[in-house]
This record gives sequence, structure tokens and C-alpha cells, in this order.
Amino acid sequence: MAKAKIQYVCSACGASHTKWAGQCGDCGEWNTLSETITAITTNNRQGFAGKKNNAKIQALKDIQMRDEIRTPTGIGELDRVLGGGLVHGSVTLIGGDPGIGKSTLLTQTLASLSRAMPCLYVTGEESLQQVGLRAHRLGLEDVELKLLSETCVENIIALAGEQNPKVIVIDSIQTIYTEALQSAPGAVAQVRESAAQLVRFAKQSGTALFLVGHVTKEGTLAGPRVLEHMVDTVLYFEGDPGERYRMIRAIKNRFGAVNELGIFAMTDEGLKTVSNPSAIFLSRHAEPVPGSIITVTREGSRPLLIELQALVDESHSNNPRRVCLGLDPNRLNMLLAVMHRHAGIAMFDQDVFINIVGGVRLTETAADSALILAALSSFRDKPLANDIFAFGEVGLAGEIRPVPNGQERLREAAKHGFKTAIIPRANLPRKGETIAGLNIIAVQRVSELIETAITL
Repeated sequence: MAKAKIQYVCSACGASHTKWAGQCGDCGEWNTLSETITAITTNNRQGFAGKKNNAKIQALKDIQMRDEIRTPTGIGELDRVLGGGLVHGSVTLIGGDPGIGKSTLLTQTLASLSRAMPCLYVTGEESLQQVGLRAHRLGLEDVELKLLSETCVENIIALAGEQNPKVIVIDSIQTIYTEALQSAPGAVAQVRESAAQLVRFAKQSGTALFLVGHVTKEGTLAGPRVLEHMVDTVLYFEGDPGERYRMIRAIKNRFGAVNELGIFAMTDEGLKTVSNPSAIFLSRHAEPVPGSIITVTREGSRPLLIELQALVDESHSNNPRRVCLGLDPNRLNMLLAVMHRHAGIAMFDQDVFINIVGGVRLTETAADSALILAALSSFRDKPLANDIFAFGEVGLAGEIRPVPNGQERLREAAKHGFKTAIIPRANLPRKGETIAGLNIIAVQRVSELIETAITL
């Protein structure tokens, strides 16, 4: 057996050092060097796909293509985020704030899957009694689900090899350690090496693996960034743990679309899927109010109706505030400058607050025109009708640019009873295509967008 080579890796930039130091010589961060193992030979690596005597060069046309066998988890929104179901041999990393529902969701998932295949739930943070109490609270005490309380990765792999489960949950990866390293569980080296051994086991045995990861106070997954590159899928829980609705977003997915969003409602019986997610993001005011408008965003493969709210008020300081919740603040500053330059509307002496209802974070630019209309409505104290929605990207030259999947967005809004659409001219339906009950107003410039809003 070869002797392990120890190096010290910076958790901030990933630079390697032969000796420990208080400060990283590459990025200058303090107290970020952690012990890690860089070369080790164990029997666990035998038969791995990267073994030299098994490697050979093949032509692309000679590779046999096989359809990915997917197993439905029984939870529709989770299947949507995963890309249609669980792939055998895949590794999924799930992160989120404490108490947001990671363990609850995985307990429900394994309880559903255990009716058709053997499953194993490995807990390193809770006792078996605590897991049993959660299952009893969820009404899942009668399912054939195997439990294991263990934190040594070598023992977990050995027991899993004997039982041969098809799905394994590790809750959480920060509590797992390997005997090859002397550092404490949760250290960068322990997390990376333990995850590497579990990933190798999953790929060799065809076992679907779920890893639960802690998050930092900034909301990102704790531990080395390389952990996200080792797995096939990375899922993040979004939303406030104190609110009823929870959202799961796919940040990385080798078997499906990224940025796919799954919506759940937390109840006394666990997480329930939301069949009509657009309805929960619409306030449905009794009467029109200034600063509120509906836009249609696209999350993954489906359109969602989102309410965008703006509050523009006179500033009493030398530096007016620009506050965005759920939207990039730099995008807001840019759009306010475009309004001033191309429409003559100045808000340099106004405080501007933007809020995306429901805790959703918008990452696409289709909400630009809706943001301009909401800010103008609040600035002029003139409400827009409740049945109006808008979408379109705004450029620095004042043009309204088209967005992808415009037809799907229009149909989704019409399905929820909206009557008037303000969209880019390039997103107009083709000749002969109509959407029943929808009055479509096409604009090409920011000046046209604002004139249209004033006349409505």
C-alpha cells in the first residue's frame, strides 16, 4: 500500500501547499488551509472506471448509446427538478438552511421508493429514534425503510455493500469522516475524501445517492467548491424556513435542465407538491394598486406568473436608496438610467424599492419591462389594471428585446384570466395564430412602453 501524501489546501481558492501556514500565499486569506490527502491506494479504488489497465481510446461513433433508466420518486415536483426521475448511479447534493425541510423531503422520498426497492437512510446527526419520530409524524411508520446511524464512511460502504440498497441518503456529508485522515469531521479534507469514496461506490454499484449538505451564513454550500463538481446534480432549497412554501432549484444537473424549480407547501404531514404554482405568487388585489404588475418568468421548463411590486418615494438623503428583493440591484440601476435617458423620467432624487412576491429570485431579464412599468406606476401614483401583464428585455439603447418562449408565456397568462399583454414586437404570435381572450400590445422602444402604460 502506498504511503498517503499530505498537503494543505486553501478552502477559499483551492491552492495547495506542502506546509501549513496561517495565511494562504495565493489569495491572502487567513486560517483557510486544511489538511487533505492527495495520493492514497486502497482496495476501494479497485475496478474504478479510471483504472489504467481498463482504459482504451474509442471513437465517438462506436460508443453504444443507452437510454437513462429513470425511477419516479413518487413526488412530482422532485421528479421535475431531477429531470424526470431518479437515475441509477447518480449522486445528488441537496443544500438549504437548517429546518427548511431537507430531511423531511428525503424521508418522504425514501418511504415512497422503499415500496418498490430496498433503500437505506444513513443519519450522522440524529439518532434512530429521532428519525423514527419524524417518520411517525409524517405517517410513514409502516414502510420498509432501513436506517443506519453511522459516521465512518468505510463502515457505511461496507454495510451498504452487504445490504445492496438501490437508494442511499447520507444526512449529512459534514458529519461523515474517513479513517485515512486525522482531521475532525466537517473539515474540508474530510468532506472531500468522504464524498469521493461515496461517489465511487455509487458509480460502481449503480446505487442512487443523496448527500445532504450544510450551508454557510451566505447561503452557499459549506465545504470545498469541488464537492459540487464531484456530484451529478446540485439542488438548493430556497425560501424562508418560517414560511409555508418552499422551493427547490436545480443549480447543476447532468440528467436534466438547470434552473428547474419545484414548489412545495410545508404542512403537518410533510411537504406537499403545489399543482398550480403561479397562483401562490399572485396577490389578486381587490382593486388596482400603484406599483404592482404581473410578469411571466420561465423557471426551467415551465412559465410562472410572478407579481412584481415597486415603491418609489421622495428621498430625504443625499444618496437615494435602491433596494431589491429577488432581483439584481445593478439591473435596477441600469433600468432607471434607461428611463431617464430614453423617456425623460428622472428618479435620481427618489428612493426605489423593488420586491418579488413569494420569495422567488428572478435570474432572467424578461422582467425588465415589468419593472419599468411598476416603478412608473408608483412614481406617478397611477395603478395599472389587474388584468395587465408584461414581459420583455430592455437594452441600453432603449429597445425592447424579445425573450425566449414568448408563446408559452402568453398562453400561461391567458389561462389565468389576464386580458392585456404588453410584449416585445418580436414576440408577437405568427400570422394565423391567436390566443383567445388576450389583447396583445407590441412595443419596440422604452418610450412606446411608457406611452402605452400612460394611456391604459
